[in-house]
Amino acid sequence: MTTSTKPFTFTSESVSEGHPDKVADYIADSILDAHLSGDPDSRVACEVLCKEDQLIIAGEITSRCVVDWEQVARRAVEEIGYTEPDEAFSSTRVMVQSFLSQQATEIAQGVTRSDRMEQGAGDQGIMFGYATTETPELMPLPILLAHRLSHALAQHRRNGESWLRPDSKTQVSVTYADGVPVEVTDVLVSTQHRLGVERDAILAFVRGTLAPLSLGDWFHEGVRVTVNPTGSFVQGGPSADCGVTGRKIIVDTYGGMGRHGGGAFSGKDPSKVDRSGAYFCRYVARQLIREGIAERAEIQVAYAIGVARPVSVKVDTFGTGDECRAAEFVRTFDFRPRAIIEKLDLLRPIYRTTTNYGHFGKPGLPWESD
Repeated sequence: MTTSTKPFTFTSESVSEGHPDKVADYIADSILDAHLSGDPDSRVACEVLCKEDQLIIAGEITSRCVVDWEQVARRAVEEIGYTEPDEAFSSTRVMVQSFLSQQATEIAQGVTRSDRMEQGAGDQGIMFGYATTETPELMPLPILLAHRLSHALAQHRRNGESWLRPDSKTQVSVTYADGVPVEVTDVLVSTQHRLGVERDAILAFVRGTLAPLSLGDWFHEGVRVTVNPTGSFVQGGPSADCGVTGRKIIVDTYGGMGRHGGGAFSGKDPSKVDRSGAYFCRYVARQLIREGIAERAEIQVAYAIGVARPVSVKVDTFGTGDECRAAEFVRTFDFRPRAIIEKLDLLRPIYRTTTNYGHFGKPGLPWESD
């Protein structure tokens, strides 16, 4: 995290729901939600790999709910938009293999407690949460705008721009002065498209429609817009590239502006603090900003597997607030996994709504509430 007051340009990227890694994430979260719908106490650690006509599901699941994993996976692929029968990767053509076992007993005995509030952390690790006043969503501007571009591409594809295909990436570069965003300088859009569509036509669409709609007041005539730099992007999605769960962790969080502990989110039930701990750190950082204690805040929490109380909790306001008051405020929150689960009501099947366009900064998610 830079604390320099000199002008600098920061760039963040997003990917669409049709990006191969996000396909894997969405299938994993769909399987998680299916289990939580029937058994809120399900323990799920689901990984997915997809390539050409192969889709592999692996991991550990302990649940009283019986789920047809193949059916869930095919439905998720269809929802994303991979339905072309002549493509190697499509909802009807893909072959699904499952390699799933139950949660290891040694982990289970460390997590499960007779006193539910003393439920142990599902793994060791460090998690971060970040918030900033630079946008109403309390998110860094570059990742927020990059997500808007990716989401808008998907919406246009579904609403009649039939030449668009599901796979895409976006990038937005923002210049900061005195730590405040002042101008968008560059927009990069790489989008899969139908054979025969010229790059000039895509550029005209991005510059004339997509970017102004997505960037709003941040768009201006001086923005440098680059589209499909290699010239063509017909071959895409899992038909051309390999997708794996958990490879877009910076896209999922703060676009690099806030730190990341390294653990992925998708496919994990909330007993895994990689997910619930990161969500709660974001929640606490938001509350700290809302209280007016700082203009930027980052929370770090660390856990030992099987232990309820965190090893450490740290707050940094980057010189934008009262550090002592911030530390006192953060100490009022209960970071035990079960307390987090109850505070944010995390045993509901809400995780398919988190998978795409960032796990933070979107309305309706419990860690984004005031």
